[in-house]
Amino acid sequence: MGNQLFRKVVIFGVGLIGGSFALALQRKNAVGEIIGFGRSSQTLEQARQLGIITRSGSDFEAELGDADLVFLATPVGQMADIMARIESCLGPHTLVMDAGSTKGDVVEYAYRNLTAHIDRFVPAHPIAGGEQSGAVAARADLFHEKKVVLTPLPENSADAVARIRLAWQLCGARVSELTPKQHDEVFAAVSHLPHVLSFALVHNLAQRENRDLLMSFAASGFRDFTRIAASSPEMWRDICLANRDALLVELHQYMQELTALNHALLEMDGARLEEIFRIARSVRSNWMPQ
Repeated sequence: MGNQLFRKVVIFGVGLIGGSFALALQRKNAVGEIIGFGRSSQTLEQARQLGIITRSGSDFEAELGDADLVFLATPVGQMADIMARIESCLGPHTLVMDAGSTKGDVVEYAYRNLTAHIDRFVPAHPIAGGEQSGAVAARADLFHEKKVVLTPLPENSADAVARIRLAWQLCGARVSELTPKQHDEVFAAVSHLPHVLSFALVHNLAQRENRDLLMSFAASGFRDFTRIAASSPEMWRDICLANRDALLVELHQYMQELTALNHALLEMDGARLEEIFRIARSVRSNWMPQ
């Protein structure tokens, strides 16, 4: 294998995330061949022409048995089915990794469908993306200086986790570790809740008779707050349902915050409003350099 980390990588879902992972590894000469699987032969052929994959796969047994790494870069809703279909084809040393933005459900799928290989399944979540999607949007520097969260399982060997960590580091990422439960609680607060709030604000305005008038005066503040409301409705439906319990906790706390603001306005309590705004500004300003 020489200096290559992986001789053979198989990727399910050669879009923005899967494609960028492939390009990043290739740029570092860390991989031999990359095989792509997907639902669209056109997309796979496009990925091949773009140099993302070596070829498209058609036979699980032929491609997975000697693979060093299988990367599930599909939407989370497709992962349980893929796991069930590939389990009997995986080689004895094949590592499996996902890129799902929720971890509790993916780990549950793995325990149910990758039983014999659970020690080699290392859950991961790259905190990177873009407004464009698909193979054509993939780029080798997507993960440069971006965070990737690993949520190792008790069954994982230290070597398996180390190899997955190194793969992401070769992509330029800064790798952290959380438990699956910690991951879902953290991202419910700082990712899933903001998306829900952004969708909710735009939806609220969309129901009003003077919607066009309101939108005609919306400026940079509205643009910045609602940018993420342009995200995929289907994907965020699945994320919200998958992380339902943690998201409900965050929504409850946020509604308590809104109640406090409502009370301050009713009481004309300018001091309380200013205190809330001052604390928020301070935390936001201190976070920005990161």
